[in-house]
Amino acid sequence: MSTTSAIAGRTGRVILLGAGPGDPDLLTVRAARALADADLLLYDALVDRRVLELAPHAQRFFVGKRRGRAAMEQSTINALLIRAASRRRVVVRVKAGDPFVLGRGAEEALACEAAGIRCEVIPGLTSAIAGPAAFGIPVTHRGVAPGFLVLSAAPSIHYERVLARLVPGSVTVVLMMALAARTAITAFLLEAGWPADLPAAIVVGATSPGAWSWTGRLDALGDVTVPEDRAELPGLVVLGHVVSLSEAVTRASAIDSSAAVSPQHPSEEEAPWQRRRVP
Repeated sequence: MSTTSAIAGRTGRVILLGAGPGDPDLLTVRAARALADADLLLYDALVDRRVLELAPHAQRFFVGKRRGRAAMEQSTINALLIRAASRRRVVVRVKAGDPFVLGRGAEEALACEAAGIRCEVIPGLTSAIAGPAAFGIPVTHRGVAPGFLVLSAAPSIHYERVLARLVPGSVTVVLMMALAARTAITAFLLEAGWPADLPAAIVVGATSPGAWSWTGRLDALGDVTVPEDRAELPGLVVLGHVVSLSEAVTRASAIDSSAAVSPQHPSEEEAPWQRRRVP
């Protein structure tokens, strides 16, 4: 059967797919199946290219947004999804992390609903949890942090109006898209009365090959220099006493070199985040 005939015989639909924090091994089984079945991928800037390789037969179209660069309007992305699905294509909208965690996934789902297009959501592992965890930082811990708060760092009003009223250290705070804003974040929190010695962390690249982290005090956060070769990777900031657990958890979760190689892929080199040792 030709590709044209195969497409003609199926019902078009949109799949909002969470690609996770980087490493394709962290995709859900359902996500991998959807990628294999895709006719068209509309993917974001932060999606690991290894994830896209799991859809070898699909056309690829970049619709990402990056700081300081021209970005495609959300209305245009919505129109692309609807048009392609109307032509009986399986359209997979690939988003880093989870589609519904600062990913505008709900906006796209609502656009599909308004157009009468079937839409499926496949959750992904958000870097708000997986990024800190990759470096031994749990976002909750009994007796330390009973919960966690995830906020966007851009624009600043998204975190300022919430953190100005939050008791410092009462919960773990994860600020997404925060790499460029770390100096402003530090200045705002210190001015708002947050303790200078509150444990803080920066996580860059989550579970990608270039993953990098820093831990220290809040008052040093704004002065941290991120390696130049990691500056374009996505970054987040973690604030709270759970950061102090990083070293102990990293030691506890470290694995020896003899167990580091998967028996299914004996020749693959283990990624830095899998070793769970801070570079």
